[in-house]
Amino acid sequence: MKLLFEIDTKDYPENGSVGRRPSVRGIIIRGGKIVMVHSLKYDYYKFPGGGIEPGETQQQALIREIREEAGLNVMPESIRPFGRVLRRQKGYYEDIFIQENYYYFCGAEDTAGEQTLDDYEAEEQFTPELVTAARAIEANLSHDHGSKNGNAQFQVMLDRESRVLAMLQEAGLL
Repeated sequence: MKLLFEIDTKDYPENGSVGRRPSVRGIIIRGGKIVMVHSLKYDYYKFPGGGIEPGETQQQALIREIREEAGLNVMPESIRPFGRVLRRQKGYYEDIFIQENYYYFCGAEDTAGEQTLDDYEAEEQFTPELVTAARAIEANLSHDHGSKNGNAQFQVMLDRESRVLAMLQEAGLL
């Protein structure tokens, strides 16, 4: 999968311990808008998706994560790659956190089911929304995110999601 861009904060010791977390993100476009997960508590938008569990393929993780976070059933035959983003920064539990984020276009059934959220996702009130890229980017880069403001890992995530949205806009897809 092609590399879209890298984010490297260079805020970690060069020879430190390394933690890796490969992740998948879904790009579901409907009528010029995109399905995003909105944190109502902290007012930011993210692509539905998350970590790939041991033994899972990227496609299996994508289908599972979108069902859990957005309540949507992905049509497996619709999955096609967009690109990946490599993220390197100081970790919480290790010196260096490396995350490969694999972004996939996919279609999903029109009707939504129930979400199955992790505790932190429920606490943040994750809600699937069909939004314009401009609205999501503006919220991510301009709004007050409460106690998450100033958190380096959170800021990198917001930057990553906003940059991918901008790339989709520039490509004329949104």
